[in-house]
Amino acid sequence: MNWLLRLLLNSLALVIAGYLISGIHINGLLPAIIAVLLLGFVNTFIKPVLVFFTFPITVFTLGFFILIINAITFGLVAWLVPGFVVDSFGAAFMGAIITSVVGWLLNVIFN
Repeated sequence: MNWLLRLLLNSLALVIAGYLISGIHINGLLPAIIAVLLLGFVNTFIKPVLVFFTFPITVFTLGFFILIINAITFGLVAWLVPGFVVDSFGAAFMGAIITSVVGWLLNVIFN
């Protein structure tokens, strides 16, 4: 049951990011839930591959390139999920940051 609460809280974090950033459009709760599920999948399986191949750039930038990878994975999920649209890379960058921070805060509050 804990995973269901985390899923709903992360979906809420994504919806909040959609309200705060004008370049992110979410057409309902179902696309937000699907996007969060797919974002978890992408962060589990695709993000480590991206981190591995960009390791020299990540070391050179002292880890800040991870933020770029987060934006890329956020944009990839938006490209794959109908009803979840990200207009620009900047919106994906800010959306990834806001979703992470708000999701973490909500999980701390409700757990």
